[in-house]
Amino acid sequence: MAKSTPVKKAWRSLSWLGAIIVVLLGTLIAGVVFSNATLVPKLALDLEGGTQIILAPVLSNGQQVQQQQLDQAVSIIRQRIDASGISESEISTEGANNIVVSLPGTPDEATLARIKASAKLDFRPVLVAGAPTNTVVGADGKSTPAPSPAPNLQSTPSTKPTNGSDKAWVTPALQAQYDAFSCSSDAAKVTNTAPADKPLITCDDKGTTKYILGPVEVRGQDISDASSGLVQSQSGVSTGAWGVNIVFNSAGTKAFADVTTRLNGLTGAQNQFAIVLDGKVISAPATQAAITDGRPQITGNFDQTTAKALADQLKFGALPFSFNVQSQDTISATLGSSQLLSGLIAGLIGLLLVVIYTLFQYRLLGLVTITSLGVAALLTYLTISLLSWHYGYRLSLAGVAGLIVAIGFTADSFIVYFERIRDELRDGRGLESAVEAGWKRAQRTIYASKATNLLAAVVLYVLAAANVRGFAFTLGLTTIIDVLVVVLFTHPTLQLLAKTRFFNSGSSWSGLDPDALGAVYRGAAQFRAPSAAVSAGKAASSSKEAARRQTIAERKAAELVSANSGSSTDRSNDGKDS
Repeated sequence: MAKSTPVKKAWRSLSWLGAIIVVLLGTLIAGVVFSNATLVPKLALDLEGGTQIILAPVLSNGQQVQQQQLDQAVSIIRQRIDASGISESEISTEGANNIVVSLPGTPDEATLARIKASAKLDFRPVLVAGAPTNTVVGADGKSTPAPSPAPNLQSTPSTKPTNGSDKAWVTPALQAQYDAFSCSSDAAKVTNTAPADKPLITCDDKGTTKYILGPVEVRGQDISDASSGLVQSQSGVSTGAWGVNIVFNSAGTKAFADVTTRLNGLTGAQNQFAIVLDGKVISAPATQAAITDGRPQITGNFDQTTAKALADQLKFGALPFSFNVQSQDTISATLGSSQLLSGLIAGLIGLLLVVIYTLFQYRLLGLVTITSLGVAALLTYLTISLLSWHYGYRLSLAGVAGLIVAIGFTADSFIVYFERIRDELRDGRGLESAVEAGWKRAQRTIYASKATNLLAAVVLYVLAAANVRGFAFTLGLTTIIDVLVVVLFTHPTLQLLAKTRFFNSGSSWSGLDPDALGAVYRGAAQFRAPSAAVSAGKAASSSKEAARRQTIAERKAAELVSANSGSSTDRSNDGKDS
């Protein structure tokens, strides 16, 4: 005999869930075997410990460090660390001079070198500009990846370049490297190591344009000031557009005048001048005139925010001082480990209480809750492990707190669903019908509740401090997994259990016994007694439960019937007295 439609849907949902678990588990195992993945998620600074570096600025000529400069340095260092794939790091200022960088685990030498180096801002002429991909179109019209450069290609200019814009810089080897270069590759992340006297292949900071740039011709250290403001016409009237104003020192003024005089006579991409911060092009404006006063103005598609951001990068991107490493120490996670242990104990106690409550309240139906929590825990573990491997995510103490809180939120979904099923049983439905009708009523409540949780997690992640984002992230992740488990496991499992004799017969141990749930409420203030005899106390309790579930209209109708019945009795008694 063919299976009923609910049973088919249940097996289909469970199959999808099984496929998801197999894919996640297989990917993680493959990462462990063939890559650097681990079965245990990476831990953050507060749980694993790590490395603390204190950077002290090197000043000369009686210079004083400004707080604004320190804040900008913190921002640049944070961007570098994020680009290296390290999460849950801490960067802050110490006192009036020093910068403290705390990294989880043991960072590699490349990461340490990136942190210790001062920001490098340069001006380079553009030689070639094009699409950010590394594909070429063949004779058949199909796009294919560009081949790797051949080792025997000419790598030195055939003639000595006369200036930074000379196309002689673009050798066959350099052109082949450019063709094979992609803005999404790992090589695009380390372009800040190029020598100043050699051409540079890089991309803009948004990864939308790929460049070949000539050697450095103006240094960022030669910028004495930069600001944003509204662009004014020659008559002094504001145009309403935003621009960035730069002021060079004497050396920068001379160098910039020489370069813009040359670029003004060129066309195409060679007319552009790239502003390069840590190997990335943050702006590549075209040259419209020779600028000899050392006060160029950059205009384009700026608004107030983007103009100020570029001005800040120009002003503080090349810091007026370099860093000395004052100290580099290994920090322990003793406090975090003890707090983690306390948190895990609290989580186990909470989980145990949930198990006791569900078994007491729902009998063997509570096993569905326990199993669902286990499935949710498995999905959460696999997801966090994969994020830790592929995206560098690290689990912090705040993240662990989010996982513990998720136990209660996840159990809420099952309780809402179970109570809806019980309501349908009280209303006189059979178990299979009650499961389907209860799901239709419960899913709206579950979706609304989880949407609220997810929205709160997103807002908290965006607005909160860095050490609270771990809590927001795990809270949002477990909310999504909770919905997935309810839809693909809990509901299908109940659809299958409803077909079993034990649950469908209404065993007292099933937690879904209609007689044990009390009188069956039929609507319109009508009640139907249970099919089996029950004690007077349970009958009274069931009547109270049914009366409590009446709607306002039904309650008023019942009161009206009771009042009319009382009036008839009084009139009958009056007649007998007379």
